[in-house]
Amino acid sequence: MTAMTQGKLPHPMIKMDQVHKAFGDNRVLRGMDLEIPKGSSMVIIGGSGTGKSVALKSVLGLITPDSGEIFVDGKPAGAGDRDAFLARFGMLFQGGALFDSLPVWQNVAFRLMRGALKRPAHEAREIAIEKLRRVGLKPDVADRLPAELSGGMQKRVGLARAIAAEPEIIFFDEPTTGLDPIMSGVINDLIREIVVEMGATAMTITHDMSSVRAIADNVAMLHDGVIQWAGPVADMDQSGDPYLDQFIHGRAEGPIEAVR
Repeated sequence: MTAMTQGKLPHPMIKMDQVHKAFGDNRVLRGMDLEIPKGSSMVIIGGSGTGKSVALKSVLGLITPDSGEIFVDGKPAGAGDRDAFLARFGMLFQGGALFDSLPVWQNVAFRLMRGALKRPAHEAREIAIEKLRRVGLKPDVADRLPAELSGGMQKRVGLARAIAAEPEIIFFDEPTTGLDPIMSGVINDLIREIVVEMGATAMTITHDMSSVRAIADNVAMLHDGVIQWAGPVADMDQSGDPYLDQFIHGRAEGPIEAVR
């Protein structure tokens, strides 16, 4: 690598440095530090309400931190043209977030038909059908409405939309929520394959430990507003961290207090 031959490590694609965010008296992020290497897959785990979604939205600029810094590809997040910044990202939303009134292909091609990425409708449709094929859906799905599809098919459509514009960075928000174990496995495998093929940087937030093991290169546990543990997924089971150990094994007893 050029950066290595110059004696430098390449900068991470995403870096959060002492990020704080509170909503009134609720201090959600309390000095979050995180680095996601370019082209790697980071999965953030942690209990409900620990700030995983706040962290993700902060990187996108949808939430402004109270203090700290966030960098994307070495530059302050959101610096420069906002549309160009957001065009670097793809997103698979937790609930699918498909537009009920639009046929599947228009859902997939939504960004391709608007703004700086605008393509003619026929070209956008061709790209949408290609991406639908990539996630295992046949072309005849393109003209159906989302309500005509199963939950697993809707999730695949959401994944096709996330990759339609060939983003450099893809966020996955609870990608297997609401799916049965078999379909969850299918979606996890698709995500892993696509991220590797594209060379994209991935950031996933999830409670599903099967997703963690299938998708992650690295894992970070967010607890009490800070990263409690971070490291390669292969080191997770022997971390020696009591918080991480309790969480990944789903134990009621341990340093994390169950909300009753």
